[in-house]
Amino acid sequence: MIHLKINGQDVQAEEGMTVLQAAQQVGVTIPTLCDHPDLEAYGGCRLCVVDVKGWRTPMASCTMEVTNGMEVVTHSPEIETTRKTILEMLMSNYYDAGYENGQKQETQLMQWARHYGVDAKTGMAPAPRYAVNSDPNPFVWVDMNKCIQCTRCVRACTDIQGRFVWGMAERGINTHPVPGADTDMLDARCESCGACVAYCPTGALDNKMSMGAGKPDKLVMTTCGYCGVGCQYELNVKDNKVIRVTSTEKAPVNGNHLCVKGRYGYDFIHHPERLLKPQVRRYLLEGKKKPFISKPLALSNAEGSATSNQWDWVETDWDTALDITSQKLAGIKKEFGADTIGVLTSAKCTNEENYLMNKFTRQVLGTNNIDHCARL
Repeated sequence: MIHLKINGQDVQAEEGMTVLQAAQQVGVTIPTLCDHPDLEAYGGCRLCVVDVKGWRTPMASCTMEVTNGMEVVTHSPEIETTRKTILEMLMSNYYDAGYENGQKQETQLMQWARHYGVDAKTGMAPAPRYAVNSDPNPFVWVDMNKCIQCTRCVRACTDIQGRFVWGMAERGINTHPVPGADTDMLDARCESCGACVAYCPTGALDNKMSMGAGKPDKLVMTTCGYCGVGCQYELNVKDNKVIRVTSTEKAPVNGNHLCVKGRYGYDFIHHPERLLKPQVRRYLLEGKKKPFISKPLALSNAEGSATSNQWDWVETDWDTALDITSQKLAGIKKEFGADTIGVLTSAKCTNEENYLMNKFTRQVLGTNNIDHCARL
């Protein structure tokens, strides 16, 4: 263990920890924009600078490792003035076009600007330098006018998703992230997972599906239903409608990481054609035999119409639907044999549910004809 002092307090930290991590573990909050616990330290924004005894200039706490006997001051008047100056410099290269981005809360940049009394409206750049919504990606909104070159998007794409879509281009004040060789995101092999959006601290990258939706009334923690991994996220609900999905560090399986289906595939929830109850063919509910229609689309007489109505889907309760299903499966097995039945299970099921489907297919029905849809 390493022994040091932070703001006069004796602190023990593991060897290899940074000053920022050591401060966080004793409840001292050091502001930062480029740093994130999921990503490799970068030290670019310099907002986390601290005074270290024996060092001539303030040091970035996110990249400086602790050493024995180190004495650190995190919130001196000089340091606070330095941080405000840094925010003013970052804000001078920032431009907000004024659109509503529907954030569940203010961005980290705006949070610290408000904390240090930096007025975003009067301090930001006089005019935009880049086009708003500049990328054709169907899910990710790109506005490089809000970028502060923290490279979180670059590191998230590299460290979390492993796609290496984002990189930095140009030099000096013109430095900004670009996908691939300055192409669009999809051409740079983007999977639209939204990791870059989740880690962006300024709103330069946002969820296109949620633009203009406003702020949610509540957040609902839930488990993704697209596969059996068990990823969790927060549904942003407004007027009883899901307007956004946000990943959260509280999720034990995935943290801030989600795939494209988990982060952006929520529009089915309110789709007008979504089935909310079991449906059964009318002839099965009425206990009739399967009607035969030679040309169902060309029926015109009353008798043909009546026959075709027997094929209509009718809503019913679960018990009735399951009873009919079990009776039909038992009848088919008895008359034609178990191998005339095939079972298609789902990648949306949990491992336990798929295990039960396997047992049901092989031991109850007596067939090996079971497959799944996990090939997307």
